[in-house]
Amino acid sequence: MDGEILRDPTRRFVLQSGAAAGGGLLLSFTMTAEGQAAGDTQVNAYVRLAPDGKVTIASKVPEVGQGIKTALPMLIAEELDVDWSAVTVEQAIADSKIYGRQVAGGSMATTLEYDGLRRVGASVRALLIQAAAARWSVPADSLSTEPGVVVHAGSKRRASYGELAADAAKLTPPDPKSLTLKDPKAFRIIGKSHKSQNLDAITTGAPTYGIDTRLPGMLYATFAKAPVYGAKVASVDLAPAKAVKGVKDAFVVEGGDNLLSIMPGVAVVADSWWSARKGREALDIQWAAHPTAGQSSAGFAAKAAELAKAPPHRTLQNDGDVDAALKGAAKTVSAAYSYPFIAHAPMEPQNCTARVENGKVEIWAPTQNPEAGRALVAKALNVDPSAITIHLIRGGGGFGRRLMNDYMVEAAVIASKVAAPVKLVWTREEDIQHDFYRPAGWHNFTAGLDASGAVVAWKDHFVTFGEGETFNLSAGMNSTQFPSRAVANYRHDVSVMPLGFPTGYLRAPGNNAFGFVIQGFTDELAHAAGKDPVAFRREMLGAPRLLGEPGKGDSFDTGRMRGVLDLAAEMSGWGRKVPKGTGLGVACHYSHLGYVAVVIQATVKDGAIKLDKVWAAVDCGRQIVNPAGAEQQVQGSVLDAIGAALYQGMTFENGAAVNSNFGDFPLLRMADAPPVEVRFKLSDNNPTGLGEPAYPPTPAALVNALFAATGKRIRSLPIGDQLA
Repeated sequence: MDGEILRDPTRRFVLQSGAAAGGGLLLSFTMTAEGQAAGDTQVNAYVRLAPDGKVTIASKVPEVGQGIKTALPMLIAEELDVDWSAVTVEQAIADSKIYGRQVAGGSMATTLEYDGLRRVGASVRALLIQAAAARWSVPADSLSTEPGVVVHAGSKRRASYGELAADAAKLTPPDPKSLTLKDPKAFRIIGKSHKSQNLDAITTGAPTYGIDTRLPGMLYATFAKAPVYGAKVASVDLAPAKAVKGVKDAFVVEGGDNLLSIMPGVAVVADSWWSARKGREALDIQWAAHPTAGQSSAGFAAKAAELAKAPPHRTLQNDGDVDAALKGAAKTVSAAYSYPFIAHAPMEPQNCTARVENGKVEIWAPTQNPEAGRALVAKALNVDPSAITIHLIRGGGGFGRRLMNDYMVEAAVIASKVAAPVKLVWTREEDIQHDFYRPAGWHNFTAGLDASGAVVAWKDHFVTFGEGETFNLSAGMNSTQFPSRAVANYRHDVSVMPLGFPTGYLRAPGNNAFGFVIQGFTDELAHAAGKDPVAFRREMLGAPRLLGEPGKGDSFDTGRMRGVLDLAAEMSGWGRKVPKGTGLGVACHYSHLGYVAVVIQATVKDGAIKLDKVWAAVDCGRQIVNPAGAEQQVQGSVLDAIGAALYQGMTFENGAAVNSNFGDFPLLRMADAPPVEVRFKLSDNNPTGLGEPAYPPTPAALVNALFAATGKRIRSLPIGDQLA
C-alpha cells in the first residue's frame, strides 16, 4: 500500500467499521495494545468512541518532537466535532497496509494528510448523524452537531456520540469524497494553539521515549563497531567480557558492507546496561584493514581544491551563455564557500528494544521511517515482513537521523541470538561517531553584474561526493535552486570524489547547506553592487511569477518569497541605525514547499559573538494547524541552525571520526540562544510542513549579520573563532 491512502481515503481502508465490545465505534485505526480498555477489540481504525463519549484518536506519523502527534489528530477532531479536551491521542503501530506513508521526514505530514484526515473525522460524524436520523426517523439533513452531540433542532432532541456509537457502527460508511468539510471560519480546534500531547508525561518524567522501554525479562546490549566504517573484526578474545559480573553473553556479528544495515561488530548482552558497557570496555578488538582508512577531512579539502581548478565532471544546468555574459559584465565577483560534515546529535541516543521468538519479531523503536526498518530487519533475519510488529515510540529528537534504522537491525539481530527481549542503547560517543552525516561541500561561485548592479550571470562549480553520475546520499544539489531560472545566464557545474563514510538526511537535507552558500554569496553581490541587501534581493526576485511548472515541488513563486522578505524586513525594522559593532543580516530560502526569510541582529565585541534577536517570516500556506507547535518548529529550526553554524563540524582522520561528544561537537546552549520572533504570512496555498524550511536561511542571515557588524566575510562553516 502506497502513501496515497490518506490523501484519497477510501471506504475499504479509511472507514472499515465494527462494533467494539461495550458498544463502542472504531473506525480506521489500529490501537496499541497498552492503549485499549478492557474488552476493546483491535480493528483497522483511526477513531474509537466509547459508550461514555470518550474519544480516542490515533496519530499515524512517528513523533520526534515535531508536534505531529498533536497536529494530525486535531484535523480529525475538528471535522468529527468534539471538544479537544475530550480527546486522548495514542500512537498507531507501524502498518503501511492500513496507514500508507508513516514517515516523519521532509516536512510532508501536514501537506499529505491535511485533507485526508479531515475526511476521516467528517466520515465518523456522518455515521453518527445517520444513526441519529434512523433512531428519530428524521432526515439526516435536518440534524447538526455540537461538540460530541447530535442535535435535532426541530424537536430539540439531543444524543451524545457515546449513545449513538453502537448504532453508527452498523451503518455503511459514506464515500469520504462526497463529504463537505468545514469552512475554515468555523474551525474551533484547527488554528488554535494546543500543547503537546506528551507534555505532561515529559515534564513529570513518565516513561515516554524509546530509551524508557521496559519489558519483563529484558536484557541489555551494547554493540561495538569499528572506528573505520565497515571494517570487520579481525580477532577478539570474548572471555574478558564474559567474565564481567552481569554479562550473559558476548559474540561476534559478521555484519556486511551495507552502511544502511548492520555493520560488523561485537555484541555484549547483560542484565543491566552498565554491565553490558563494562563488558564492552573489557574487550580488545582488532579490526581488519579497510580502504576507507585512507580518507580524512584534510584529504577531502585538498582534493576539493584540486577539482575546483579543473574542468567540472558534469554540467547539470546551463542556461544562456554564462561565459559571454561574464566577459561583458561591468563587474565580476568570485568567492569560494564551504561547509563541513555534521552529525545529528539528538539528545536521546539511538536505541531499540526487540523480541524475537517463535518466528515472530516485535520491535519498540523511536524511528522516523518504520517501514524501511521493517525491510532491513526482514532481510537480516530472513523472515517475512509480515512477521514483524513495530511499535512507534516517541524519539528524543530525530532531525533525520532516525530515518536510518541501523540501530533497529542491530537490536533485532542481537535479540535473535538470545532467548530474551533485548534493549540496545548506544553511547553518546557511538551516536556521534556512527552517524549518517550531512555531507561536506565546496562551492566556487562567479557572478557578473551589469552597470546598474543587476545580476547578469551566475555560475557555481560544486564539489561534492559521489561516483560517476551518482551522488552520495544528500550530497547532490537540485539545479533549480534560486537564482536558477531567474538569471538568464546560469550554469551549475559539479565534480565528485569518492566517500566511504555514511551520509544521510539532516534537517532540510541539502538546503541546510545551500541556503548558506547561495544567500551568503547573494549578500556579497549586493554589497558589490552598492545596494541594500533587502532591496537587492527584491530586484533579483523581480515581479511576482512562478518559476518552473505549476504543482511541482521545485517550482518557485517569487511573489511568495518577496512577501516573507518584506515581512521580515518590517518585523526587524530593517534599515534602522544600530550601534557600532552591531549588524543586521538577512537571508531567504525556499525548501519543503515553504518560503522563509530570516533577519538576525548580532553584536561582536573583541571577537565574541552575541546574538541579540532573530526575526523569521514564514509562508506555509493558508492554514496553520497548531500555532503553538508551528511557532516552536520555526524557533527550533532557527536555533538548531545557529548552533550548527557557530560550532559544529565533524573531523575525520584515518577513516574514523575524531569528535566524540558535546565537548567537541557542541550544541547551542540556552544562555547563548537569542529570542526568535515568528510571524506567519498566510497565502492561498495548501498548508505545508514546518520542521525544516526555517533552517536553510538562518546560517546565511547569521554570517551576513556578522559581516554587517565587523566587515569580515565568513565563507566557511563553522564560524568558530574566525572573528577572534
